[in-house]
Amino acid sequence: MPRASELKKGQIVQVNGQPHIVSQIEVKSPSSRSGTTLYKVRFNHVQTKQKVDQSLTGDDLLTLVDFQKRSVNFLYQDADGYTFMDNEDYSQFTLGAEQLEEQLPYMHEGIQGLYGLLVEGDLVGVELPASVEMPIEETPPAIKGSSASARTKTAHFATGLEIQIPEYLETGEVVRVNTETGKFMSRA
Repeated sequence: MPRASELKKGQIVQVNGQPHIVSQIEVKSPSSRSGTTLYKVRFNHVQTKQKVDQSLTGDDLLTLVDFQKRSVNFLYQDADGYTFMDNEDYSQFTLGAEQLEEQLPYMHEGIQGLYGLLVEGDLVGVELPASVEMPIEETPPAIKGSSASARTKTAHFATGLEIQIPEYLETGEVVRVNTETGKFMSRA
């Protein structure tokens, strides 16, 4: 049973006896001496996707829900949503855009290291790897003589993601992006 202070995005816990996935965590530290740190957590119901917001103290205990974590591949996107395939039994699952809202900027063809979270045989969420490699779709031209630690410029990706990258990178180059912070890490 994890404490509220140990919760991570993507974990599945019981809220009011129902399975919910942790979608956002906001830590609020009080300014007074004896105040306790509060964790404002947004949960989404696994099946209905209904949002539940709760304020918890660091010592509040939550019950984990039994789920499977399986390796999946992103296959394609269509009008129904985003389709994934289980790498073990080749079954396919479709999730809507609202279920993947924070992961969508990183969902591109050929993404590696995805894990599907299955509760009672249904895919309820996708866990991204710590970093993804993505080709730069569009960026201003590289400036000759610019150093690696100098100024940055905006890069646009096919998924709609926009990040700041060093000036020396060009359109078409593949870069590594941190999925937790959304920041440039390195060339791939």
